[in-house]
Amino acid sequence: MPDTLSDTLQGKLLIAMPQIGDPRFEGTVIMMCAHDAEHAMGVVINRPRDEMTLSDVLDHLGLAAEDEDVGGRLVLDGGPVRQDRGFVLHSEDFSAGDATQSVAPGIRLTATRDILVAVAGEQAPERFVLALGCAGWSAGQLEEELKQNAWLVVDADNAIVFSERHEQKWAAAIKALGFDPSQITGEIGSA
Repeated sequence: MPDTLSDTLQGKLLIAMPQIGDPRFEGTVIMMCAHDAEHAMGVVINRPRDEMTLSDVLDHLGLAAEDEDVGGRLVLDGGPVRQDRGFVLHSEDFSAGDATQSVAPGIRLTATRDILVAVAGEQAPERFVLALGCAGWSAGQLEEELKQNAWLVVDADNAIVFSERHEQKWAAAIKALGFDPSQITGEIGSA
């Protein structure tokens, strides 16, 4: 468990290892939004949700995207927890006061209707991704998964987080660690 603020995984990307053993997280990259001794929470940033678009979500809320390109963006499956709730990771040019949390340099999280009204209209942040649901861990659970080599950890990269090339984010995150994705296997050995 993190003992100090420097031990937190908030603001980091978790990269699922091939041997993760949970199909809900195979091949995923998670933006960690919160992590302390009691819990951890993040949003999967690379798993589109069966052709669901931002316009679909906005229509459900009685809103409409003024820009067709914005409305056509894919919605992500942010994780198995609270799948009825939207989580928007966005650039720092939007804030809904206390409802907006700084996650990493250049990345904020807002999970209220305010951000959806903004992205539908002219107040949209320059960069954003919308996910339904999130990933959550109880005290010590994520740390145990890290000990079992289920995840790699890398600093957040805005280019990866906000890219619309979702299928390339896992490989890009691996490359940020200095590895070729083909070098990452489920095998653990010793010398």
